[in-house]
Amino acid sequence: MDLKASFHTFRTSDKFWISLSRDIVSVILAVMAFAVISQVLFGMWTPMVAVESGSMDPHMKIGDIVFIQSIDRTQVITNQDAYPDYISFKKEGDVILYRPYGQEGVTPIIHRAMYYVEAGEEMWEGGPIAPHSGYITKGDNEITNMYYDQQGQISYLQPVKQEWIIGIARYRIPYAGHLRLMLS
Repeated sequence: MDLKASFHTFRTSDKFWISLSRDIVSVILAVMAFAVISQVLFGMWTPMVAVESGSMDPHMKIGDIVFIQSIDRTQVITNQDAYPDYISFKKEGDVILYRPYGQEGVTPIIHRAMYYVEAGEEMWEGGPIAPHSGYITKGDNEITNMYYDQQGQISYLQPVKQEWIIGIARYRIPYAGHLRLMLS
């Protein structure tokens, strides 16, 4: 059997093992295509995260899937520095995904970059001095996030360094991440 005939048999056969192999190859090709497109558009092989808490409510809800653009491809625009018509998730300033204290293997935090502080500046009015330069961040939920992350347990007294940032949230798909959260 020549290559052309083998390909035709693979494409059209109703035999169980050939049909199963064809389905597996199709899924693998679809995943590879998605990964390549994600790398081109977002600069990341896996640009999606599921929102796990209500800290960004009402702009992001538990179970939403959020597409992240690599920090290597963009600049952070803070809430304080956002020009008048720059809105990200219905509020001024970018929502960033970062690793608390730069730690690998911990769940990243997705909160809004409020402003940038230099080392030696007060982190907020009347607050402690920043040990290094970085972003002061906060969740959008006014009930659960009354204070900056740096005032609480998330990133206590540590501005978010540029190298801790994974990327910037760009799009969300409501409720699409519930299955992923149930499997965790």
